[in-house]
Amino acid sequence: MSERDPKLIKRREFIWNLGFGSIGISIGGASILSLQYLKPNVLFEAPTKFKAGRSEEYQPGSITVNVERKVYIVRKKEGSFYALSSVCTHLGCITNYQSAVKRIACPCHGSLFDLEGNVLSGPAPRSLKRILIEQNDRGVLVVDTSVDVSEDYVLRV
Repeated sequence: MSERDPKLIKRREFIWNLGFGSIGISIGGASILSLQYLKPNVLFEAPTKFKAGRSEEYQPGSITVNVERKVYIVRKKEGSFYALSSVCTHLGCITNYQSAVKRIACPCHGSLFDLEGNVLSGPAPRSLKRILIEQNDRGVLVVDTSVDVSEDYVLRV
């Protein structure tokens, strides 16, 4: 009979090591997933309500684009205000104000809107959403993008 090499392990030891290694990896993976479950999964979004400045800062007949909040703040010539969402009602692209032709255009699919947010042409099915704009007790305009208002809503100052 020949002697075996002491560096070689027996088949039984190999199977045991393989089994315990698999169990250890499974327990480790389950522990990591359990710890991730206990950690809060929070999505931080910008607040829907924001201050847009004082009404005196807006010229009558002007349109101000707030790119960060995706809002158009419109001051009519007689002085009243309204706010429009700059998100196209077709597929959610961000529209652009074209000051030369006084209209709002969607760069994705070519929808065109007038300054009231009404659809002029294109695949957009609805007008741009009008959103709530109010004036607080200190005279500051406050826009809330989470509140939709009717198409004839205006803020008189």
